[in-house]
Parts: sequence; structure tokens; C-alpha cells
Amino acid sequence: MSSQLTSSPRRQLNQRQAATVQRLLDAGLEQLAEVGPEALTVRQVAMRAGVSPATAYTYFSSKSHLLAELFWRRLVDEAPETPAGRTPTARVQAVTRTLTDLCERNPHLAAGATLALLGTDPDVDRLRLRIGGEFVARFETALGDAATPELVDALVLAFSGALLQAGMGLITYAELGDRLDTVVATILGANR
Repeated sequence: MSSQLTSSPRRQLNQRQAATVQRLLDAGLEQLAEVGPEALTVRQVAMRAGVSPATAYTYFSSKSHLLAELFWRRLVDEAPETPAGRTPTARVQAVTRTLTDLCERNPHLAAGATLALLGTDPDVDRLRLRIGGEFVARFETALGDAATPELVDALVLAFSGALLQAGMGLITYAELGDRLDTVVATILGANR
């Protein structure tokens, strides 16, 4: 075992364990693209990754845990440095566009994460908080000096509600960006 430790889905991992987790995550993305979130199983992902189901369950307690971890990692891997735009409205719209583009490019992952994050799996709880915290941080950064707890809360609620609407199939991920541009402009006022 290596003395180097890497962050993990459930605990600190050595290099060999981290490589196994990465194989599971890669296999999870591939399997998700092929079968969608409803049909995906941890057992299928384990087989695709070349590990036993018991090994897979050592790192991911459930399908929801795997889906939430996949979404979290994609979210932070594609995090922009700072949102572009001269006004808080333009910067927040840039944030929502970045996030909705991520969902549009990865519709199975976005839909799977929506299902996972709505569940009660205890291993998903910490990821739910991390994902929500990431949304809050991005909105606070975009708002800059205009950030207030109430304004950030309104944006997070609007954005998470929009993701839920898309996850339920009431709006497409492709439509989400335009709709959120209008919502953001309404919340922030056209002249901010």
C-alpha cells in the first residue's frame, strides 16, 4: 500500500484503491450513457470496471451514491475560474449557463443525479451538501458585492427548482439556459 492518500467517495484511499474508484467512475459514466439512470446497476458497473460487485459496494453503497459522486466530480472538474460578465446579472447568467450546459451535454448524468439527490441514501447526504455548497459559492462569486443571503437563496432555489423541472421532463436541458436567463434577470432586476 502506498503512503499517498487520495480523496474518495467514502474514505481516504491509497493509490491502488483510488485507481479502482476511478475505474468504477469511468465504467459508471460509460454504462450510464448506454442504459440511462433507471437501468444502471452497481453490479453492471463493477463488471464493466473489472472488479467484483463486493468491491464496488466497498466504495459506493448504492446506485444513488454512485450517481451523486459522478455528478459531483463532473461539476468540480468543469468548474470555471470566474464567471464572465460586467454586471452581477450577466455573471449569474454565465454561471447558470455553465451549469445547464453541463446538464445538456450529460443528460443521463443530470437526470440520474436528480433522482439520487432526492433520495434518502445516507452516503448521498454529504454529496448533496457539497453540490449545494458549490451552487451557493458560484452564485456568491458571480454576485460579488451584491451578494446577500436572501438573494443567493433565491437563486439557489430557482436553479435547483429548474433542475428538478428538467429532471421530471417538464423542460429539456437544452431549454433550461434560456429560461434561467429570464429568471435570473427577474430576480436581480434588469439593471443590476
